[in-house]
Order: sequence, then C-alpha cells, then structure tokens
Amino acid sequence: MRKIGWLVGGAAITVLASAVIGGPARADALFTDDFDDGNADGWSRNGGAWSIVTDGTPAYQQTSTGTSARALAGTTTWTDYSVRARVKQIGPGTSAGVAARAQSTSQYYTLVIAGGAAQLQRVSGGTATTLATAVVGGSAGTWRTLALDVRGSALTGYVDGTAVVRAADSTFARGRIGLVTSYAAAVFDDVAVDTAAPGPGPSPTSPSPTTPPPPGGCAVTGAATGFAAGTTGGAGGPTVQVDTAAELLSSIATPGPLTVCVAGTITLPAGMYDVSSDKSIVGVGATAGVTGGGFNIGLPVSDVTSPPADAVHNVIVQNLTFRNASDDSINVQMYSHHVWIDHNDLAQGYDGLIDIKRGSSLVTVSWNHTHHHTKNMLLGHDDANGAQDTGRLKVTYHHNWFDATPQRNPRVRFGEPVHVYNNYYFYNTDTGVACQNTAGCVVEGNYFEDVEEPVTNTYAGPSGRCVARNNVFVGESGAPDCSGTVQEPSGYYGYTLDDPNQVKAIVTAGAGVGRL
Repeated sequence: MRKIGWLVGGAAITVLASAVIGGPARADALFTDDFDDGNADGWSRNGGAWSIVTDGTPAYQQTSTGTSARALAGTTTWTDYSVRARVKQIGPGTSAGVAARAQSTSQYYTLVIAGGAAQLQRVSGGTATTLATAVVGGSAGTWRTLALDVRGSALTGYVDGTAVVRAADSTFARGRIGLVTSYAAAVFDDVAVDTAAPGPGPSPTSPSPTTPPPPGGCAVTGAATGFAAGTTGGAGGPTVQVDTAAELLSSIATPGPLTVCVAGTITLPAGMYDVSSDKSIVGVGATAGVTGGGFNIGLPVSDVTSPPADAVHNVIVQNLTFRNASDDSINVQMYSHHVWIDHNDLAQGYDGLIDIKRGSSLVTVSWNHTHHHTKNMLLGHDDANGAQDTGRLKVTYHHNWFDATPQRNPRVRFGEPVHVYNNYYFYNTDTGVACQNTAGCVVEGNYFEDVEEPVTNTYAGPSGRCVARNNVFVGESGAPDCSGTVQEPSGYYGYTLDDPNQVKAIVTAGAGVGRL
C-alpha cells in the first residue's frame, strides 16, 4: 500500500493510496501521490480539464489549452519545503510545472518549463512575474523532473536534479503545493513534498535578481523622452546575462519584467524573433550585439483594426550593434506601444533597420547610428493600411545619425504627429524625411549635410503634410518641399531643442553604442 499524507501541527495525517515514490517513505516526507490508485482525491482544481490517465503508469493529466489551470493539494500552513513532480507537456503551449506556497489559485510561486527555459515565477492576482530564468532545452513530449524548494525568502528551482534558477522573494511565507499549466496540456506524476531540500546541486546558470549587473554595466541608462516617455522595460524584474542564441531567445520571450544583458556578439539563425512585453535588452559595454537575425516587437500579423489587450508594450532596446539581419533588424508591429530604441548601431541588414508599422504607437527612436544600408526606417508599411494606422504611428526621432543611408530616414505614412528633431543627416543621396499618405511630420532643429532632398511630402504616392523649421542645410543639400499644417508635438509632451548648428557635433559624439 502507498500513503498520501501530510503533517498538521506536528501530527501525521495519512490517506490510503498506493506505492511510495522511489522506495520507502522518508521521515521528512509531507506528501506523496503517484496516482496509482486511479483517483486524484485530495486535489482541488481550478480551470482546465483534469483526469487520471495511463501514461506508462497512472498519471494526472490536464488537457485544456485555452486557459490557465491549477490543481492544489496539502495545507496552507506548510512553510519551508520542496515540492517535486515529473511533468510532461503535451504538444504546443505556454508552460507547465509545479507550484509552492499557494495561498489561493491566483497567489503562489511556481517553477515551469516554457519553450526550453525554466522560469521561476511569482504569481500574484493571477499575474506572473518572472524572478529568474535559465535555458534547459528539451521539447514537448519529454518527461522532466521539476523541484521547487522554498526556505524563508530563498527560492530554488531544479530541473532533473540540477539547480538552475534561484531568487529571493518574501511575498508568500506559507501555502499549499500545486500542479499548474498556462495555455498548455500536460501530464503530471510522482508528486512528493519533503521538508528536506533536494540538495545543493550545481550553481544556477542564470543570476538571481539580487546579482549585481555584470562587469561593464547593463542597467538601462537614462529615460525615454518624446512619445515613449514612461517606458520602463524590465524595471522591477530580475536581471539575466546571456551570451548564446538559445539564452537570448529564451530570455526575450520570457513573460514578465526582465532585463536581458547581452554579452558579446550573438549569432542568431536567420529569422525574426519575438520580444515579449516588459523587457530591457541592453548590451554590455561597447562590443555587444546581434547578427544574422532580428527582433520582432509585436504580435503576429492580423487584420484586426482595434488594439488587442495583449499588444506587446514597454520594451527598451539599448546599446546593441545589429548586423547582417536576414530580414529587419528591429520591427515594431501590431499595435505595440511604449517602445524605446536607443543608442544602437545598425547597418548592413536585408530589409529595414528599424521599421514601425501596423498600428504601433508611442515609440521613441533616439541616439542611434545607422549606416551602410539603403532602406533605413519605415513608419507605416503600405498605402492601403489606413484602417490600422490612422490616428496611430505617433513616433519621436531625435539625435540619430543617419549616415549615408540613401532613403527612408524615415519614410512616413499615416502617422501624426511624427516628430523629427535634432538629428544629423549626412550624404543621404535620395531623401531625408519623406512624409506621405496623409501623414503629418514636424521636422525641426536638424542638421542636413549633402542631402539631396532633405524634407518632402511629395516623394512618391499620396502626399502628406509637413512643417520644416529651424533646420540647417549645408553642402549640396536641397531645399525642403513642405506644405500643410500638422499637430504640434508640444501638445503631447515637453521638449527642448539643441542649437541646430551644434547638432552635428552633439550627435556624432553621442550616437551609437558605448556612448551612454
């Protein structure tokens, strides 16, 4: 016979069941369940579709992929313990794992596997905050043994016996254990709760939230101005350093606030890779960057004409070099908002270096150095996309160095106001700012040097509106071709212009990586 049991107030309470996991019962075991008796007595469920199945041996399965689901057991008085279970996610989905110190179905700590990464999370009010993450590989359909150890404020997550993530958090002091899924189906077996820790194990591969930034620094420098003012990125969450493609891609997709420190140049496979909300992606020092692939800040393309509730938001990309992207270097799309792209060096990509489109808004592009590339920056991708773009695409471009980038500096459709100020334009052989298709642009305080057509609202396709004022034109620069009235940026935010005569010196000294 096995026994499911737990201790309450020092007295042992046991429930009849089948064989104990992994051998004879231990004196420090609070609870065991391997479901061999064919039932899930003692588990309370919230969400999902739970049932006992046979997967080699009897196991507990949750099959719904349309919501989050939880099954809780034990008592609310448990404090310091380790919960362990074998977990297998079935097919695609967000995550599955174990929970500890559950005070309710919406308040607990959890260790989950999500897309090849182990994530240690605090769930409060149903919202998950990632405290630490580490790449562990694997795929759906593979059994993994997860253990979450909670002792005082120290939280440690183990995968297959190895400690991979640690964090410090004191939000929840006691509570039940649980099995959890998020928009995923999974099978659970061999659940055990012990008062003894699983063992020290190797050091986690990702730093805890209390780990200081790596040598060379990583924290976001400064604060966004213009339309992206108020963007905080990963502030309030943990910090993780990455130096491999797997680590980078796992981290930028992790739910919840996270600062991702990129060390060295990381080569990505060709493609665009999704960045989730509340992320700061920051290069360490002056040598960090990405080559081969690009960042996609936004949901998959669809024809919706209203901003979705889960639109990607609150993202910072700072101090990174981008080279040889197979598509765009940075693409912002599908109603993404509060995005700050700052102090990067971008060149030699396939398509756009920084494209913003499909209803995105409240974006600031500042202090970037773009060069050796033709199709520099689009704002609005198509003349026929007014249903998504009209009233949006509000973007600030300031203190960027558009260095021998022939066109799209930027090319604008629909957005109003688009504020282009204090940028340095050098040897742009086609156009500087092209404001088209009902867009409204305010272009002020810039320094144009050898720019064939610095500002125009009649470049190609339907015309837009633009106001050009207080700019400097030197060398073989043409004259601005502007007409119409435009909403004033000062109606949205305050700003102070640098003397346009000093902009060349200011921008060349400060734009790009390593100049924060």
